[in-house]
Amino acid sequence: MTRRDVIKKGGLLLTALALPTSLTTFINHKNMKNTTNYDAIIIGGSYSGLSAAMALGRSLRKVLIIDAGDPCNKQTPHSHNFVTQDGEKPNVIAVKAKEQVLKYDTVQFINDKAINGEKSEKGFTIQTQSGAAYSSKKLIFATGIKDIMPDIKGFAACWGISVIHCPYCHGYEFKNQKTAIMANGERAFHLASLVHNLTKKLVILTTGKANFDDTQLAKLHQNGIEIIETEIAEMEHQNGKIQHIVFKDGKKIDLDAVYAGIPFEQHTDIPVGLGCELTEQGYIKVDTFQKTSISGIYACGDNSSMMRSVANAVYTGNMVGAMVNKELVEKEF
Repeated sequence: MTRRDVIKKGGLLLTALALPTSLTTFINHKNMKNTTNYDAIIIGGSYSGLSAAMALGRSLRKVLIIDAGDPCNKQTPHSHNFVTQDGEKPNVIAVKAKEQVLKYDTVQFINDKAINGEKSEKGFTIQTQSGAAYSSKKLIFATGIKDIMPDIKGFAACWGISVIHCPYCHGYEFKNQKTAIMANGERAFHLASLVHNLTKKLVILTTGKANFDDTQLAKLHQNGIEIIETEIAEMEHQNGKIQHIVFKDGKKIDLDAVYAGIPFEQHTDIPVGLGCELTEQGYIKVDTFQKTSISGIYACGDNSSMMRSVANAVYTGNMVGAMVNKELVEKEF
């Protein structure tokens, strides 16, 4: 050996060329832990963030995932309509995904909360709640959205369990059961057409004056769908499984499931602070490659898509990982 690069560990001198693979991986991972400069920082470590990190890790990119540990589907008992994982618990999928992603030694995961972001000369700088600061060439937001719960007793306890948002994610499990749609206007009409395919025991709860045109009303009547305009006082339930809707006039109806269209907000205001545009609906505006309106910033998952599902989050995260690596390669090559 003409050059003796040596590493001292535990009192032993080991030639760098003779290191076992496992020890080489350990040393690389240790060095990775000490860096604050990355090719990409991913804010949000659930499905879309982990998917982006896997694509980047497999491309040998230095990646930092910052995750606050507050997924929007934390109450959901089972995940559906995702091939190979149908019926699995969401947390089981996330834990398995994290284990697989962190096998790539250029990917680092920290439990912290990103609180501020700034554009820097070489890219971006993110500050966290713990007081740390990290910099990167590219920035990926995989932060999801935060649902705004209505002021209805029992609603929050049922959310994700028997008060649900998507017939593709949860509808099969409530097929042929007594179901309500808690929405109004176009949103309620659209859901009614989908849910009526799964159950004919269907009612619409507008919680106020109904807002349908004559054509929509005729179609709803033709399909035997009742509209109730009375405001809701409470959702009676057992461990999140709804039993009755109680109205403010004292009446109640038996139900097994409720589809609810409720408002949301972004989990973090960092993208907007950096200049990223939002859509009229409040999603981060992205193009077909998940690029935001600010160069070098990407978004994936629920924060930028109306298709709120695990499968879509994984897909958009994978797309982001590939596109970020593409941009880095084109600059370096």
